[in-house]
Amino acid sequence: VQVVESGGGLVQPGNSLTLSCAASGFQINRYAIGWFRQAPGKEREAVSCISSRDGNPLYADSVKGRFTVSRDSAKNTVNLQMNGLKPEDTAVYYCAAENYWFTKCDLLEDEYDYWGQGTRVTVSS
Repeated sequence: VQVVESGGGLVQPGNSLTLSCAASGFQINRYAIGWFRQAPGKEREAVSCISSRDGNPLYADSVKGRFTVSRDSAKNTVNLQMNGLKPEDTAVYYCAAENYWFTKCDLLEDEYDYWGQGTRVTVSS
């Protein structure tokens, strides 16, 4: 079981970026997928997740209304569309998979079993 993030980069404030989490060794629609981030000098924090059953999303207050998580079962990926990016969104973004078949997901990183290596997002002018 493996997840790999991609899509990070340098963007100006107000612009958009889409991160992708590709799964291998399992069907991504059978796992809850979470997105987390760690800014320089700070602890890792939850960003969003999407449930295995029904694909229901959940967002941290800091990104609600700006970020959208979605699943592409055909490509076995989960995407995080980030709009209206701010300098405080600068971080390494991680996706993680939780073997949990349910209609809801959670934003507790201890619940996630498999983690990617992260992709760096820098928001700066």
